[in-house]
Amino acid sequence: MARNATIEPVSGISIAIPLALLVVLSAALAMQSGFVVTKGPEATVAAPQTITVTPHRFAYRDAAEYFRDGLAIDAPKRDVSVISSLEIMKYQTTLRDYNRCVAEAICAPAETGDDAPPREETPVTGVSYDDALRYAAWLSERTGIEWRLPTDFELAYAAADRFPDDALGIDPDDRNPANRWLADYEREARRAKAIDPRPQPQGSFGISQTGLVDFAGNVWEWTSTCNKRVDLGQNRRVEEPDPRSCGIMIAAGKHRAPMSSFVRIPKGGGCSVGSPPDNLGFRLVRQHGLLEGLKDWARRAMTDVFEQAASDKART
Repeated sequence: MARNATIEPVSGISIAIPLALLVVLSAALAMQSGFVVTKGPEATVAAPQTITVTPHRFAYRDAAEYFRDGLAIDAPKRDVSVISSLEIMKYQTTLRDYNRCVAEAICAPAETGDDAPPREETPVTGVSYDDALRYAAWLSERTGIEWRLPTDFELAYAAADRFPDDALGIDPDDRNPANRWLADYEREARRAKAIDPRPQPQGSFGISQTGLVDFAGNVWEWTSTCNKRVDLGQNRRVEEPDPRSCGIMIAAGKHRAPMSSFVRIPKGGGCSVGSPPDNLGFRLVRQHGLLEGLKDWARRAMTDVFEQAASDKART
C-alpha cells in the first residue's frame, strides 16, 4: 500500500521570481550556450590587474572652478552614496605596458624630459590626454575588454581617503579679495614639488582604503572630466562643456590640475591654474558590457529573492 505523500507549502516569494529576472537569465543562458553569438575579438594582451571598489558613501567636492561676482569661492562639497561598483586598474599604467602600444605604432613614444632613461616597471609619464585615449582604445582591442579613462568623480570614489580636498577654506560671504589671494598663496606653498620627481617603482606611494595603489604620489592621473568655470549670482546659467571639444582636462594627484589635453611634460607649461604636476600618467577603468551587467543584476536579484525566502521561512 502506497504511503501518502506530504507536500510542504512553499513560500510565495521563493517561487515568484520576477518575469524580468527570468528574461535576463534566459538571455544570459542563451549567450552562454552559444545560441546568441556575442563573440568579441580574441585577446592578444593580458588584462591589467584591477580592484573592484564596492559601493560606499563619500564626500565629493566638484572639480569645477566656482566664482561669485568675480571672486573665487570653494566648489560645493556634498556627501554622495554610490550604489554601483567600479572596476579600475590597481596600478598606474607602466612604461612596459605602454611601450607595447608604441611597438605597434599606435601610441606615440612617451617623453621623459630628462637624461636618465626610466625603468619599464615604473608608471609611464610624459603622456598627454590624447595619448591616454589612444592607449585605452588599443588595450580595448587587444584584451577584448572595453577600457576608458575615469572621470574625476570616479577617481575620487576609487581613491577614497587619498583624494585631495583643494578648498581654500574662505567664507563665501567674505568680500575681501586679499583674503583669497593669501589663502591661495598658502595653498600653493603647501603644494611643494617632490624631492625626487622621477617616477618610482609600483608601490612606492602607498595604498588607499579601497586598494588603489600609488594615487597622489608624484604622478598625476588624466581623467575624462573637462575643466569648467561656474559663475554664480546674477542668474547666470551654468553651461556644461562638450567633452569632445574640451581642450582643458582635469588631472588629479596631490591636487587637481587643469591641463591642456596635448601637454606631456607639465613643468614645461600647460597648467591653466596653480602649480603644475610633477608628472602626467594614467590608469583606466574597465567598462562592463551589457552581458556582464545583466549577469550582475541577475545575481543580485536572485540573492535578494533567496534571502527574502529564507527570512519568510524563519518567521513561519
